[in-house]
Amino acid sequence: MGKTYRMLEEAHALKTGGMDVVLGFIETHGRADTAALVRDLEQIPRRRVEYRSVFIEEMDLDAVLARKPKVAFVDELAHTNIPGCRNRKRYQDVLELLDAGINVIGAFNIQHLESLNDFVSKAAGTPVRETIPDSFLKQADQVVNLDLAVEDLLERLKTGKIYPAEKVAWALEHFFQGSNLSTLRELSLREVAESLERSAARQAPAAQRSAVTGRVMVCLSSHPPHAATLLHRGSRMAGRLSSDWFVVYVETPDEAPNRIDAEVQRHLHANIEAARELGAEVVRVTGRDPVQALLDFARSHGVGHILIGRSHQPWWRQVFGRSVPLRLVREAAGFDVHIVSFPEEEAPA
Repeated sequence: MGKTYRMLEEAHALKTGGMDVVLGFIETHGRADTAALVRDLEQIPRRRVEYRSVFIEEMDLDAVLARKPKVAFVDELAHTNIPGCRNRKRYQDVLELLDAGINVIGAFNIQHLESLNDFVSKAAGTPVRETIPDSFLKQADQVVNLDLAVEDLLERLKTGKIYPAEKVAWALEHFFQGSNLSTLRELSLREVAESLERSAARQAPAAQRSAVTGRVMVCLSSHPPHAATLLHRGSRMAGRLSSDWFVVYVETPDEAPNRIDAEVQRHLHANIEAARELGAEVVRVTGRDPVQALLDFARSHGVGHILIGRSHQPWWRQVFGRSVPLRLVREAAGFDVHIVSFPEEEAPA
């Protein structure tokens, strides 16, 4: 709803104020009014990379680093770079710019936020394949939300201000349905509210921050069937509470590295990496009793909320007390225990 246009307006304002700004990568999508704002601004020429006999243009990261402006403008942060680029994702290019002392103003859509990925895909009925981790957004000094009523956004679409005319009908039948847009608008407003709370928490006195409890702990098994949903839920809860959060995996003797199945080990490493990208502190503890190990960690780290997935064990094992979630409910005095449900597989007839 006009993110690129708004960024370019900001670029002109900063340039007028004497700031050294360049356009690292801007995508106009053929919109004439957006393209008009690109004029009179310094652009870094794009890097042309050959991939499968086709030349594709990407941001020239090295050229931006060499130019070293005060502020670089980078569009489409969730974009996946083609093979051959130094970084897999454009937001990782931005991290390099930040490390080099270059300020960055960028943009992305709310559906590209990693912790919302499964929720948006389910609500919209359309998979969202390109994402950025929540940990990237949490580094931002300022978050600006471009809000627009659903009716106004649909009008922008119909008048060709978002997609070319030949794509409008398809967009209206798929992602740009009123219910989808209302959901995305609500999510973006919530995210901005949470970013303001995070900013206030960072500015609070150190003594006050250290006194805050109620951290979030996600309990991760070696190969949970719905790990992504569980991690996203933990990330969202920590964001709402403006709190740190942990992902804790208990390594029992039966799951020692020399005994665990290679496929399970691979999934465990992938889930740990996903948790880190979402901004969690991942902790591996050892113990014979996973419930006791989880509670010991929670008590020593100021945890107030424990998240665990619903058990998939047979009912008779749960009834007789061997289910970790049910044991946590019984034994976690002083904690709020959240048992996360997942989309059910279709029941057999």
